[in-house]
Amino acid sequence: MSVDEYITKESKYLMNTYSRLPVVFSRGRGSRLWDIEGKEYLDFLGGLGVANIGHCHPAVVKAVREQMEKLVHVSNLYYTIPQIELAEMLVGISFGDKCFFCNSGAEANEGALKLARKYGKENFGGSKYEVITAFRSFHGRTFTTLAATGQPDKQRPFKPLPPGFKHVPLNDLDALKGCLTENTCAVMLELIQGEGGVYECEMGYIKGVRELCNRENLLLILDEVQTGMGRTGKMFAYEHYDIEPDIMTLAKGLGGGLPIGAFIAREEVARFFKPGDHGSTFGGGPLATLAAVAALKVLREEGLVDNCATLGSYFKQELEKLKERRPIIKEVRGKGLMIGVELHRDLPAGRQGIARDIVLNFFHRGVITDNIGDNIVRFLPPLCITKEEIETVLGIFGEVLDEWKDRLLGEWIDG
Repeated sequence: MSVDEYITKESKYLMNTYSRLPVVFSRGRGSRLWDIEGKEYLDFLGGLGVANIGHCHPAVVKAVREQMEKLVHVSNLYYTIPQIELAEMLVGISFGDKCFFCNSGAEANEGALKLARKYGKENFGGSKYEVITAFRSFHGRTFTTLAATGQPDKQRPFKPLPPGFKHVPLNDLDALKGCLTENTCAVMLELIQGEGGVYECEMGYIKGVRELCNRENLLLILDEVQTGMGRTGKMFAYEHYDIEPDIMTLAKGLGGGLPIGAFIAREEVARFFKPGDHGSTFGGGPLATLAAVAALKVLREEGLVDNCATLGSYFKQELEKLKERRPIIKEVRGKGLMIGVELHRDLPAGRQGIARDIVLNFFHRGVITDNIGDNIVRFLPPLCITKEEIETVLGIFGEVLDEWKDRLLGEWIDG
């Protein structure tokens, strides 16, 4: 079948929930993808931050293949070794004491919110249930995590949403203080808002939030679904800020490509969950947890977090140089290999949506990336990326921006 035939078939049988690019991928290895026609692509999106160790890492493939032949699934009513081993590893490298495993980032955030409410109600009386999150945040697509998400456009079609959430501007500590009530039990933040446009928490702000939570007996929940597992140049993004959360959520890069999520909490918080309070049929299964054990070993043994820090710094520095030469770039944001490039919005009439056009231009030149809204281009490459691959993408980006200047934006740039 041809690509067009697969696309026609997809539109017939699948719900229309994605704006897909016209490609059918069939193979991946490291930082590369291949489509069914054999064309090679350089993946600078990493499956939306999932492929931290690259595609089909041999260690993960070997672990999964061996586990498939022994035991694929058993209920959480019984013990399995990979689940226990993964929990021990995550506790060993983080602030936390106890883990719960699920299947996705949304499930991880949902579980963290349930734990925070139970902690608040049982620890301080029945009225503490509200959670404060930030505008532009993204915490998932279930009803509760959508209610936590600070993006009205995503919420509007699905209202009414579950109550108990308030939203405040990021990096505005006074706004957060003004939003507290006797019902507040937790503050939930992404240290870098990924889906919202790659906006970072400021150092003074997050330290102030930590102090505020301590003073007001509130839990600090950090959503590290995208920033965790080395993505920002440290194993967890909170390590950049010299603070620790009370609960942290993980997913995306955790499983080496397999679906798995987790939330991790301090013992004094985790102890409020009792048998029957929370659970998952598939969460923490032996296949996904063994894949995560293998992926975590790869991250550490191959020095990928250090590689992310070094090459992420280089990539961002070179993008800043590109900005000096191409004034259409407004700002470069992010840490490690989680980078957003914001383009100026004040384009001529009919020329909005430039970010999507740039993503398409990258795609036709064999590079996979992504846009957030009309004017932000996002890069989330595997952490095993090389300097040469970054230079290739920088070169293409410069050419694409020059084409825009020459063909479409000359009047705006020069005028």
